[in-house]
Parts: sequence; structure tokens; C-alpha cells
Amino acid sequence: MKRIFWLASYPKSGNTWFRMLVANLRRDRPVDINDLPHQGGLASTRVWFDNLTLLPSGLLTHDECDRLRPRVYEAIARDEPGLEEADETAIGDARFVKTHDAWTRTSSGEPLLGGSASAAGAILIVRDPRDVAPSLANHGSQTIDESIAFMARPDASFCGESDRQPSQLRQQLPGWSGFNLSWLDQTDLPIQLVRYEDMQADAAGVFRRALAFAGVDVSSEEAARAARFADFETLREQELEHGFREAPRKRLGGGFFRRGVSGAWHDELAPAQVERIEADHDAMMRRLGYLPSHTGNKRIAG
Repeated sequence: MKRIFWLASYPKSGNTWFRMLVANLRRDRPVDINDLPHQGGLASTRVWFDNLTLLPSGLLTHDECDRLRPRVYEAIARDEPGLEEADETAIGDARFVKTHDAWTRTSSGEPLLGGSASAAGAILIVRDPRDVAPSLANHGSQTIDESIAFMARPDASFCGESDRQPSQLRQQLPGWSGFNLSWLDQTDLPIQLVRYEDMQADAAGVFRRALAFAGVDVSSEEAARAARFADFETLREQELEHGFREAPRKRLGGGFFRRGVSGAWHDELAPAQVERIEADHDAMMRRLGYLPSHTGNKRIAG
């Protein structure tokens, strides 16, 4: 049996960075970014779905796939065959699986990700939406205004097209606020909240505490070495030299590992764009400690 821990995040919030920390734990040298599991290790992969259900997901509707997905994650928890490329996501009996799915329920009322029958908990990685917007624009080859609009849409999704077969299963993204609210307010699984900004300030410490939540004990030295090997500049240099297979094929400019700094929105967003994001997400921003620009951006105590 494997204990699944979801690495849940709205896109461009630091999920890949956390996965690189996991991959670099107890290594003697930095892991190549292209050694991350490409199909395995992702909740939305079609490989797991097709292998474990013995059904071609491309012939099913999104809703039909969703009704079967809880069974897939239960099978993963049982460590059944068909889990290609999963080893790099595991530490001992804890398997860390990336998901951009909001915490939703299927048409039959089950948690899409299987609830407590499939996972032991979740690590929710969040990032200031003002920094997410320009990063998402770069990732999706769209304008910042288009990204801001996407982040506010309650019906948004990744891979939700019905006129073609997307590379992954549909991931529902009911806006930046709605996504984080769905995870924070669900009561099926315990949650460990990780802020991107805190990872930047103390990657080793945040990583070690997140692993402790998952029942994985690592020394401060092991966590520090993993953080050093997964340093953002190291990841960006690897991408520049070898490319990164998880990066979209087309984008307006820059790479997957673009800037990796907090507060870059100050020089990337126009005042009107900042105001729009803050108006769209005021309540969740305050809940997570991201204060409106006119009050400064200091973390709320407690």
C-alpha cells in the first residue's frame, strides 16, 4: 500500500518546484528536470486511467472519465500494476502526486480524487495571484489580461475541450479563489498549506515541515541539500541547456522556469490589472495573507 499525498495547486504556483525538491531528496547530485515522471505522478494523466480501467479515455466524455477517476486513485493507493514512471514521486510508502484539479465531486456525488479512500492528505501550494497572472500568461502564450480573466472564471478548466483529445484528463479550475477555497474548505482530507513565498524564504524548512506532515522524517541537512539541488537558478539553467518536456511548445517568450521571484508583479502589471486581480480575489487573498497593494503585502499573523 502507498499513502498518496496530493500536491495540489492552481497552475504556476510552485508545484513543479516542490516535485523537484522531492526528486532531489537523498541524491548525490542534482536530478535532471527531464527525469521527473512525465505521465506518471500526475493525477490527470491518461496513462494511469487507461491502464487501470482498461478503457480508452479518449472515447469517453469528460463526465464519464470523472465518474471512474475515484476508482483509479483507489487502485493507485493499493499500488496496483499500471503505474509507470511513479517511482520518482515516492519517498518510502508516501507517494506525492501532482494535481491541478479543484476539490470537486462527480455526478454521482463522490470526491473526484477519491476522498480518504484514496489519499492520506494533501499539500496545498499557493502563490500570490498577482504573480500567478503574468506567469500563467507566459505559460499559455496569452496576454496578461486574458490570464486575469481566466483566473476569475468559475467554469474554467485545463484540457476541457470536447472537439479534440487533450493530452490529459480535464482539470476543473473554478478560478484562483474557487480552486483554493475548494481545497481549504473540504473536510475529507487533512491539509498542509505551503506558500510559494515561504518556500523562497526558506525552501529547506518549508519542505521539511511538509514532509513531516506526510510522515516522512528527513534531517535538516538532507532538506538543505535537496533545496540546493533544486535551486531555481539551477532549474532554469538546466532548461536553457536541455529544454523541459513539461513546458508548452508555444509561448510568447521566456521559459517554464521564468523568473521565480515573489513580488515581480510590481513591475509586470499595470495598476488597472492589479486592481482587477485584487477585486476578483480580495477575500481569498486576505485569507492567505496576500494583502491589497495599498496596504502593503505583508503576511497576516495567525
